[in-house]
Amino acid sequence: MAMRARLIGLFRDSGPARCACLALVLTVATAACGRSSSSDGAFRPSGTFGGASAPPAATAAPPSALPTAQVDRVVLQRYREYQRVYKQVYETNDPAPLADVAADPLLSTVTEDVERTKAKGEFWRFTNVLNPKIQGRSTDGTQVIVLDCVRTLGAYRYSAKTGERLGSLPGGTALYQVFMKYEAGTWKAFKATLGKKC
Repeated sequence: MAMRARLIGLFRDSGPARCACLALVLTVATAACGRSSSSDGAFRPSGTFGGASAPPAATAAPPSALPTAQVDRVVLQRYREYQRVYKQVYETNDPAPLADVAADPLLSTVTEDVERTKAKGEFWRFTNVLNPKIQGRSTDGTQVIVLDCVRTLGAYRYSAKTGERLGSLPGGTALYQVFMKYEAGTWKAFKATLGKKC
C-alpha cells in the first residue's frame, strides 16, 4: 500500500503521511491572439512585433468575480501543473518548486517525503494518465475539490548515485481527491486523499 500510495501522492489524516509522485500530462492552454494595430507581417529580428509593446500582465480576479466555468478551467490547469511539478520533484529530489503549486499541510508532507527519498539515495520516475473532474466547491468559491481517476502506466525506482534501476511497481488505477484553494492570487493544492480503484 505504501508503495502504491507513493505513486499517486497520498496524504492521509490518519496514520503516517505518504505523498509522492503523480505524473502529469501537461496541458498547454491555448489563447486567442488579437491586436489593435495592423501588422505588415514583416520579420522583425529586433524582438518587436509590429511595433506594439507586450500586453500588461493580467491580474488574477478572485473566484467569486468569475464565471464558474472559467474558475473550473483555471483550477484544472493548476491541478495539472501541480501534478507536473509533483513528478518533477521526485525525479530531481528537489522539492523547492512545490511552493508554487502546493500549500500546507500537503506542501510539508510532500517535501518531507522527497527529502526521505533523497536521503536513501534514490529517485523515482513514473508515468500516470490523469482524468480530473471538478467534484465540488465551497460556498464562497475559494476552495474546489478535484476528483481524478489516475492510471499509473509505470513506476521505477533508481539509484541517485549509479542511475541503476532498483525496482518497479505495477500499473493500476486509483481515485485521487485533491483539495485546491485560492491563495495569494493563485490556486494551490493543500490536501490530497487516495481512494479505491476506479
